[in-house]
Amino acid sequence: MCAASLAPDRVLVTGASGFVGSAIATVFRQNGFRVRVLARSSSPRTNIDPRDEVFVGDLLDRASLAAAVQGARYLIHAAADYRLWTPSPDDLMRANVDGTRAIMEEALRAGVERVVYTSSVATFDLRRGGIADETRPLPADAAVGAYKRSKVIAENVVADMVARDSLPAVIVNPSTPIGPRDVRPTPTGRIVIEAASGRMPAFVETGLNFAHVDDVAEGHLAALRRGRIGERYILGGENVTLRQVLTDIANIVGGRPPLMRLPRAAVYPIAFGAELAARFTGREPFATIDGLRMSRYMMHFNDAKARRELGYTSRDYRFALREAIEWFIQAGYMKCPATMEQAQKSA
Repeated sequence: MCAASLAPDRVLVTGASGFVGSAIATVFRQNGFRVRVLARSSSPRTNIDPRDEVFVGDLLDRASLAAAVQGARYLIHAAADYRLWTPSPDDLMRANVDGTRAIMEEALRAGVERVVYTSSVATFDLRRGGIADETRPLPADAAVGAYKRSKVIAENVVADMVARDSLPAVIVNPSTPIGPRDVRPTPTGRIVIEAASGRMPAFVETGLNFAHVDDVAEGHLAALRRGRIGERYILGGENVTLRQVLTDIANIVGGRPPLMRLPRAAVYPIAFGAELAARFTGREPFATIDGLRMSRYMMHFNDAKARRELGYTSRDYRFALREAIEWFIQAGYMKCPATMEQAQKSA
């Protein structure tokens, strides 16, 4: 059966209580699939639709994985520990690497017909500069921090299983998703909240690629239907600088963008202190050493392969920014800036 003729049926989505996973579950549900989600007992249920079948489990609990994949025709593995700082890097490695290996092995045992694995653009090499694409894989020993290293290793696990075990998997590499339902919120979501709230008087310049989370989710469906087994596809949006992002956020809320650009070296002591404090408070620091190290590179990507082979499309990232801010306000993560209220009244 050719990939394009895949019919809607039961799909297991991991990470559906989170940001990207919930968008994926929604897109598949809207396209007629019967959605089953795997969620930990401690995961919030805010993003889980009551129409979806919920299996309580954990990526490190084999029995729960075996039960969840049983009877599922497709698997979308979007669950991941997405933290740029953690007091226990080994926990992050276990979730992202061991958990990925475990669910792929259980999918093989259960005879799952097709898998889409959610990797990240963190697995591509930016050290040469320019705009990166799928032809520039990053060696694990060159990855900055536990998160990037875990995603590189996990992606290699999936690729190796495709080659060795005939795992029917397609790999997608989302860039930086933004938009509604960022319940955690992600590191990027925290930047949006702080900037929109007027609490970012200065910044360290870097480059990013932003995509609406719902476009990324649509890319997963396209990968299931049209992706080639074993191939990687960047699901991106627009390449922008952080300065431009902060300016666009200020324009949306009617505020002023930060004007002070800080040298990266000056922020390292702040990040070190923030990480030290986090070990006592348990709260994830806003500034991290690994985040600063990553910001040395312009994180710009070319998603032409996904557009050409999958029919992937993306909207203006400013639309995603606006939807993210409006959702954060409605969900109580931030107050509506007075300048934004005034702009809405006068509109």
